[in-house]
This record gives sequence, C-alpha cells and structure tokens, in this order.
Amino acid sequence: MAAQKKNKKKTDKKNADDQSQVICENRKARHKYEILQQVECGVMLIGSEVKSLREGQISLNEAYVRVENRELWLIGADIAEYRQASFWNHKPKRSRKLLVHRRELDKLSTNAFEKGLTLIPLRMYFNARGIVKVMVAVGRGKNLHDKRQTLKDADNKRRLSREIRDRSR
Repeated sequence: MAAQKKNKKKTDKKNADDQSQVICENRKARHKYEILQQVECGVMLIGSEVKSLREGQISLNEAYVRVENRELWLIGADIAEYRQASFWNHKPKRSRKLLVHRRELDKLSTNAFEKGLTLIPLRMYFNARGIVKVMVAVGRGKNLHDKRQTLKDADNKRRLSREIRDRSR
C-alpha cells in the first residue's frame, strides 16, 4: 500500500512538470554560463504583473538574482506594463522578491559567494496550479574557448545522430 502511494506521488509530480507552461526562457544563460545547481523559486508579484505574464510580456535577458538581507531578489527582469491596468500599473523593471525555503537559500548563498559563481534566472513559468515560478541557477561564467567547445560538441552530436538515422534507413 505504501509503495502505491509513493508511485502515485512520483507520477503526480511528473504530470505536474508536464503541465507547466513556460512564459520566458533565458537561452543566453546556458550559452554564457556553466550551470552547476538549480532551484525552483516562487515570486512575489502584483496583479497587473501576473496579467502581463499571461500575455508573455517579459524579458529575462538582462536579469540576475542577488542575496540581500537573507532574501533572494530578482533584479532587472522586464515585465511590460499591462495596458488595461491604467494608473494601478506596476514599474516594469522593479526588483521582485523570490520565495525559497531557508535551507535552499543557505545553499545558494554559500555557493553564490564563491569566486566566479553567480545566480541567474533560467526560466519563468506557470506550474500546474497556475502559480508563477522561476528556475534559478548557480552558474560559472564560460570563457570563449569553453563556448566554442560546447558548440563543437553539440554540432558533433547532431552530425552523429543524423548519420545513425541515415544508416538505419
């Protein structure tokens, strides 16, 4: 009986991941940084920001995450103003507090203070319950030769899979 409950929980979590709706992805982050660790965080937003996110009006390209006073803050994320909100609108580039468990925050902050590591937002999405989440990663900046090597590896992998596919025909 207990094994069935565990299996059900695993499948429920797997289905929840499948049902998430990606709002925005920071593709440049995977190119510029080597991702070491990832954590899912909640975000404190106001109503007009959520409505703007539902329309996909966000940019994470210049955004980063900072630890201040034992709290995580998303800085530089540009959520466009919601046109119908009139004078109750939000500031597009304001800092937004990220919600995370204390022990996850401690892990992130100790890693972030190491030399050469930084906190970057990878993607923002609605989870299965419709709540906005941000995937934050600890990353190490890549050098130019690392970026070239990554591109070469991806190209070789693509070429090999193409050859294998052609041989099977």
